Amino acid sequence: MPVDFLSDEQVARYRRFRPEVSVAELERFFRLDVKALQALAGKRRPATKLGWAVQWGTVRMLGTFLAEDPPDVPRDVLEFVAEQLDINPACAPEYLTRPKTAYEHAWEIRDLLELSEFSKREQEVRDYLAARAWSTIEGPRALFDRAVVHMLREGILLPAGITTLTRLISEVRRAEHARLYRTLAERAGPELRARLADLLQVPADRRVSELDGYVPRRRGPRAE
Repeated sequence: MPVDFLSDEQVARYRRFRPEVSVAELERFFRLDVKALQALAGKRRPATKLGWAVQWGTVRMLGTFLAEDPPDVPRDVLEFVAEQLDINPACAPEYLTRPKTAYEHAWEIRDLLELSEFSKREQEVRDYLAARAWSTIEGPRALFDRAVVHMLREGILLPAGITTLTRLISEVRRAEHARLYRTLAERAGPELRARLADLLQVPADRRVSELDGYVPRRRGPRAE
């Protein structure tokens, strides 16, 4: 389905960590603020504190919680968070001893950060994409990145399936392009529309229309 317009890199990084997280990203997403530290004050076990803090930073950076294996994150992330809490990062696997804990933490963090499910704010994302498709010449790849950044900024969790977002982008672009064509047709007037239609006609003594004559011919690759 419509993920073919994305690059391999865009697909690979969707809701996932890259192998290395930059210092700037660590500071921006995993530096614990006052609210986070207050929430952590009620946690007792080191692994619980570390797991909660990693979840908190992960959803801020990736727009999703760690679903399958909470401690399975880049080492730099674990060490950066553990240092702030004065905890040995080696305790991270203990966070899995009670799988329900990570789930409970996710809901706690949702409330703390006031995060929303994509399904509840899909129309907002649709309106944002429509405005960009109407006012810019950005292609689908650029719109995809714009949409992800917008959702992270506005506290909207990314949909689990990447096709949910790519399908939305394709639908919005088609709708906005159709609206643009209708607007242009309405403003062109009957005389101009007739002249434009004539450009599409192929004369009896030619193989292409007049409009094709205005389009530069594509040349095949030259042999080196």
